[in-house]
Amino acid sequence: MCLALNRLVMELDLDIYQEGLEEKLDSILAQKDVKLPKSEISYEIKSNHQMTNKILNKLEEMGLIKIEFEDPSYNISITKEGVLYIRKYNEFYISMYEDIIRDHYKFRQIPAWFRMKE
Repeated sequence: MCLALNRLVMELDLDIYQEGLEEKLDSILAQKDVKLPKSEISYEIKSNHQMTNKILNKLEEMGLIKIEFEDPSYNISITKEGVLYIRKYNEFYISMYEDIIRDHYKFRQIPAWFRMKE
């Protein structure tokens, strides 16, 4: 879930740790209207179709993302709650899963959300 949410935030090109983010977030999300295809999320989390669906369904159930069906694919966008959730939990995820996250990105550049906490 952490990797999926951070992938969506990355597309917003947004510093989620900036001062006053909560007040600005509604207008930022309305202006940018970033959506990713389900395949991009699946690629990011290195998961098969079934596991990707489980993760996306859980995130949608929690109100952290929106899933829109646009034939023939699904488009995923993050909600305000999703941005605030990942801002709150990134530090926790990094402290618990640092080795796993580093291994996940060993053949790609470590994302900004992870580097900011180093």
